[in-house]
Amino acid sequence: MTDMTDSQRVQKRQQPKLLLKWSWRELWQGQLWPVAVALTLIIACVFALAALVSRVEKIMTDQGRSVLAADLVLVSNNPIEPTLLSKAEALGLTFSEQTRFGTMAFSEQQMQLISVKAVGNDFPLRGQLALQDLQRSQSKVNPGELWLSERLFSLLDVKQGDTVAIGDAELRVSGKIAQDPELSFNPFSQMPAVLIHENDVAATGAVQPGGRVQYRLYFMGSDDKLAAIQDFAPLEPGQRWLSETSQGRTGEFIDRARQYLSLTLILVILMATATLVLTCQHYTSTRVETVAMMKSLGASKRWLWRWLSGQLAMLFGLSAIAGLSIGWGLEVLLRLPLADILPDPLPDMGMSPLLISMFVALLVAIPGIGISLIRLLDAPAISVIQQQADRPKNNKAYALLLLPVAAALIWFGDNKLMWMTLAGIVVVLALLAFFGLVVLSLLRKRKWGPAMMLALSRISRSPLTTGAQLAALTSSLMLLAVIWLLRTDLLADWQQTLPIDAPNVFAINISAEQQQDYLAKLDQENIPHSEAYPVIRGRIVAVNGVDLLAKADDPEQRDEALRRELNFTWRETLPIHNDVLDGNWPEAGLAIKGVSVESGIAERLGLSVGDELGFNVNSQPFSVTVNSVRHVEWRNMRPNFYFIFTPDVMADLPATWLVSFRIESNQNDVVNQLGRDYPTVSLMDLRTMASRIQLMLQQVSLSLSVLAALGVLSGLLLVMTLLRLSMSQRQQEIKLYRTLGASRKRISATVWGEYGLMALIAGLMAVVGAEAIVAALVKWGFEMPPQWHPMLWIMLPTAAIGLVLFIISTMLKQLLQPLKS
Repeated sequence: MTDMTDSQRVQKRQQPKLLLKWSWRELWQGQLWPVAVALTLIIACVFALAALVSRVEKIMTDQGRSVLAADLVLVSNNPIEPTLLSKAEALGLTFSEQTRFGTMAFSEQQMQLISVKAVGNDFPLRGQLALQDLQRSQSKVNPGELWLSERLFSLLDVKQGDTVAIGDAELRVSGKIAQDPELSFNPFSQMPAVLIHENDVAATGAVQPGGRVQYRLYFMGSDDKLAAIQDFAPLEPGQRWLSETSQGRTGEFIDRARQYLSLTLILVILMATATLVLTCQHYTSTRVETVAMMKSLGASKRWLWRWLSGQLAMLFGLSAIAGLSIGWGLEVLLRLPLADILPDPLPDMGMSPLLISMFVALLVAIPGIGISLIRLLDAPAISVIQQQADRPKNNKAYALLLLPVAAALIWFGDNKLMWMTLAGIVVVLALLAFFGLVVLSLLRKRKWGPAMMLALSRISRSPLTTGAQLAALTSSLMLLAVIWLLRTDLLADWQQTLPIDAPNVFAINISAEQQQDYLAKLDQENIPHSEAYPVIRGRIVAVNGVDLLAKADDPEQRDEALRRELNFTWRETLPIHNDVLDGNWPEAGLAIKGVSVESGIAERLGLSVGDELGFNVNSQPFSVTVNSVRHVEWRNMRPNFYFIFTPDVMADLPATWLVSFRIESNQNDVVNQLGRDYPTVSLMDLRTMASRIQLMLQQVSLSLSVLAALGVLSGLLLVMTLLRLSMSQRQQEIKLYRTLGASRKRISATVWGEYGLMALIAGLMAVVGAEAIVAALVKWGFEMPPQWHPMLWIMLPTAAIGLVLFIISTMLKQLLQPLKS
């Protein structure tokens, strides 16, 4: 009895070693290694993508904040309250004050309306300010200094050291502003800028009660502290916050790029999850007999759980090490195309990619592997000698799906784009799977050759399995198409709104007498330019007889377009870069007083075709009828207007003219000569701003292309995994066909026909699904006009058939190999 007890103790001590050895052999010599590979790829892809997304987001955020000169800016029409400064200091935020106002600058020879920016010693908090004089350069404005934008030297006819009077103060010109980090674009309100120190504002006497003065407070600090200062200071009338996502054109494409990055990450996770689930299901299907045999030999369910838990722990540990290593290397490779434009040093990616990849892997693995293993352990011992196809399934295992669902609810929150994408994918897949079965049913009614008839019979024999295979193959093709199409549409939209040849200089205040000469001068210098637009300022005051200015008690609550004068123009035809959404522009020569309204202001003010609008120009009231509503792309740096009138409305009123044109880097002398030849014409030189926006666009575009390529590779991996597993499951059927006397040629033709047909149907359905999802995302998620992609209808089905041909050609010979005599 004692010997028996000792023997049992020895066996008990050796049992963990045996389990470990068995688990290791099962991992590498069994069918568990595909699951390990799938989990490794999930960790690697999510880590690489999350790391690159983290870096790109930080780069985009830094770029966006650099054009603000801070992390957050408060713009106010009234002086900043001291309590706000005290709160910022208490929070540990770095802050800087700025005062802006317009006034006249006088030199001995000339005078010019200018925009004065009075800054402190610590401006800017972000970005670079470059000031140059004849001997040196500096990055801070000191008291007593006056720095001019380059074109003011010719407009005021001054040089460094000359005296310029600004209000009551006389300041000596210290040099030129070589680079100002703050970007803005409004050719109608921009004036040449000068920089002075905030200590010199009082000496100018230009800031008076009731004057048009703007106060800005710049903040720099952590995001939580920035949120705290915003909560402490709710906006009052005449105030607004500026951040990297609210700063005009740069904020818009940064926000869209962020949405795309997040969406790409989610779609890659979905495709990687599908790959893991498929491989795990295949593994469990090959281990039913093993588990049944172990149960027949007396193994308890608890022991089996220990056996499988050891395998899973080893699998997850090895996958984590391999996945993180591969992911790190993959992230390095993904950065290679961006090497020339990424900042040096790179932003730190932090710990979030590691935590996200491990957390996602756990959330995916628990239900993805757990459901299959629970059902595997429920296999009865009799399965050793007889398959139990109709045995009851443990539906409680599906409760594990609550983990990723709960995580998605917390992660996505109120992100409408994500929920819209997921809901669209589910609906589209269900519809496409149904239509796929309908198409297959219709094909069976036609007469085909023996091989094709056998293939159709095989496909239609199990509609649920066929529907699942079609849905899986379609979804993988569709998701990779969605990733690439969204990237293509975003880049096309950005290139369209800010093309390489976009205008970068605006000439305004051109008198009627100078207009023809000015255009002739541009033509003489071979400078491409826009048409000349007459410009006159006025207000909209009424709609259908209702006074708009009397509708709101608080003037600050009125629409922004009602609180100021607007720039009006008139034309024989509408600009070619405006799209008419409703109504019609009258034919040339018809004396019909009308106005075309920009769609944004039409929506805000509730305007539509046929409404009668009241305007006031130079104290002269008049009324016209809305004849059309048009879409205006404000980001394209072209002359754009809220209201465009027919010539018979105001052509007789005095107006100045506007023209935009493009100046290359080697044509600086042309700009200076234009300033000297036409001193009364204001030149808005936006080349610095345009080049910086183009650089940001280049960075974001390349990043999106790299991320889209990774998403496509994940989709291709899913497709190849799906096809390989499906083919391996056909091995038993192929043996049966061979036993019944089917030739190798007939079997090959049947397999080619079956999978070729499924690939063609899946490819076509994937195109339909991708077009539908992308159109919905573009229209309601990214707020861009949707468009069709004709080449996709050829490329995706062709790619699907090509993948099938590749998989079949590599596996069919192997499947037939055991049948050789």
